Amino acid sequence: MLQLLTFLVEKFSLLYKFKLFEPSWLDGENREPRAPHGGPPPALRRGDLLEVPRTLFTHFGIYLGDNKVAHLIPDILPVFTDDNKLVGSVITNTRLILGCAYRCATVRVDTLEDFAYGSSILVNRMDHAVKTQPFSSDTVARRAEKLLGAFPYSLLWNNCEHFVTYCRYGSAASRQTEQFFECLKSIIRDQRSVIFTSLLGFISIAYFGLAPATTVLTILVPFTLWMAG
Repeated sequence: MLQLLTFLVEKFSLLYKFKLFEPSWLDGENREPRAPHGGPPPALRRGDLLEVPRTLFTHFGIYLGDNKVAHLIPDILPVFTDDNKLVGSVITNTRLILGCAYRCATVRVDTLEDFAYGSSILVNRMDHAVKTQPFSSDTVARRAEKLLGAFPYSLLWNNCEHFVTYCRYGSAASRQTEQFFECLKSIIRDQRSVIFTSLLGFISIAYFGLAPATTVLTILVPFTLWMAG
């Protein structure tokens, strides 16, 4: 039991360290200077790649100049209304979460302050880690502007980070997705996962009774994890 508790603490600590989807493009020494909390970074240029930390992930956008940012963000409201004024209002967390669930998003332009949502802004951190040279600043901004409007959304395969990397480097990628799968692989490879899932399976059998559904899952899931590890 102590081993299982240690295992759970380790995995939750890992998720907290990454904030579930926090990208670690750079170490602490190479980070760009951080803006004052909630304030704009100095000397922003059109085409800069911006990122802001959120509660469970990092959000990305492309600076267009004139205090405007283009970013891909989930939003449920366009499903229910065509009122541009209403849809154009600041996207709340509820609208964002429901947009993720419904897989509905838009590439939209917001002010720098609305994009930051009270967080500090980091600029062009990916340039130090991505091998591909970025396009010229104006090209990056124009690529973002061409994609404005409704957009299919996937938390893992087509998120805000895919959008900005496509605009700036020509190839969509997401370090946050890569880290999520690395974390998932580490959990699967840990043999304590087999013990933990087996224990849950036997508890479900004891609670729900011996039935094909509970018995098959109790055997199949731990066996699959054991083989994968």
